[in-house]
Amino acid sequence: MTGSYSDEIELKARNGMGMLILLIILMLAGIAAVILGANWIDENSLRRMTGIILLVSGILYTCLGWIPFLGLKILKPQEALVLTLFGKYIGTLKGEGFFYVNPFVSAVNPTAHAGSATATEDQNPIGQLGNTPASMKVSIPKKTISLKTMTLNNNKQKVNDELGNPVEIGIVVIWRVVNTAKAVFNVDNYKAFLSIQCDSSLRNIARLYPYDVAADGEEMTLRGSSQEVAEKLKIEIQSRVETAGLEVMEARITHLAYSPEIAAVMLQRQQASAIIDARKMIVEGAVGMVEMALDKLSENNVVQLDDERKAAMVSNLLVVLCGNRDAQPIVNSGSIY
Repeated sequence: MTGSYSDEIELKARNGMGMLILLIILMLAGIAAVILGANWIDENSLRRMTGIILLVSGILYTCLGWIPFLGLKILKPQEALVLTLFGKYIGTLKGEGFFYVNPFVSAVNPTAHAGSATATEDQNPIGQLGNTPASMKVSIPKKTISLKTMTLNNNKQKVNDELGNPVEIGIVVIWRVVNTAKAVFNVDNYKAFLSIQCDSSLRNIARLYPYDVAADGEEMTLRGSSQEVAEKLKIEIQSRVETAGLEVMEARITHLAYSPEIAAVMLQRQQASAIIDARKMIVEGAVGMVEMALDKLSENNVVQLDDERKAAMVSNLLVVLCGNRDAQPIVNSGSIY
């Protein structure tokens, strides 16, 4: 297998409980051989030779008997171990249980950090007494790879939409590992790789759409078409992380807002647009009411108005209906002519 890894080999391992019992019996037998050999050394020549052999064999096995115990592996549900033997990938151990594998294999997980020892004087009450040194905090790397469904919530980032407006946007990605060989050997750190690809894909998708609703209301936008944008975002991320053996199950926009430097201006624009729409509705309603009033007056022969008086009446009604303040009526007690 050269180049990038594409096939995952599922490893079949022996039951670990039986091997554990056997190794314990062998270890006890090695200790018994040391004791028996030490007792036979002082006997006659035949027993002395046998005692020496038993003593040497028992000591060697007792000193090296811990090596087979390294082959015992415990896996929890939805966990896997990627195993290599002297640098060569031999397979992935899956399934919950207690297993025994070649004790010389090594488990590989690029996301497991090496154990670090740091002094933590503030966290150790013993280290605060006299000259007692602070304890060393040791982090043990975890070699198993989780196959569970996981969530990636990247930090919010500033991008430009289709119109060039800076917006702040954040996403959450639901993902899991489906090919452990690709995840371990094709990329350096599959979690960091996924995070970087999510940021890159988000930037590419966000610049294809405007933030707000377009004038015609038919164009897709980041705010108004979140479902469609999320689906395109999922496809974009999946195409980028395929080489790492990851499956993107869902991608959703969790935060969307104008950047602080233009947020106030955009708020004023939205307010102005809302005022214009409200005024438009008021004018359309006022014109309909004036037209209805003139028709009713003419139909019932309440009063006969020439064009000049009709224009004056229309002007007064529009002022009353479209004004921001309540009208102050003026009563004309004389003739209107």
